[in-house]
Amino acid sequence: MGSHWHFPVLIIVSLIAFVGVLRLVLHGRANRPPTQTVLWVAAVVVVGGMSFAKLSTMAGMPVWVYYGVPAVLTWALPPLVFRMRAPEFGQYLILAVLMAPVIHVLFSFFLGWKEYMPFIPVPSLVELLGL
Repeated sequence: MGSHWHFPVLIIVSLIAFVGVLRLVLHGRANRPPTQTVLWVAAVVVVGGMSFAKLSTMAGMPVWVYYGVPAVLTWALPPLVFRMRAPEFGQYLILAVLMAPVIHVLFSFFLGWKEYMPFIPVPSLVELLGL
């Protein structure tokens, strides 16, 4: 696995990206959800989901548990809490599904950090340049 500080950095970047996804999806509402609500939902989904996945992996649980539970949490909690309409939910689902792989590709390619989604092989820029 990576350096001990990779995990907190990945959580912070994921949290910022996830708050951005929620804000983008919900921006068209006349009554936008309070910032505190967006932040607690993002914290539960991102910090809770990533922590659960890391602890489950370390405990030797099967892949469907340590990726499945956070995925269900990601796909279900925000739409329920924010009572997303169909267009919002569609946009949210696409962005939520793409967010983690995009973060993985960026961190793998530019920094060589491959632990976010290790089953998606992405060579780093350093590897490609043979450095």
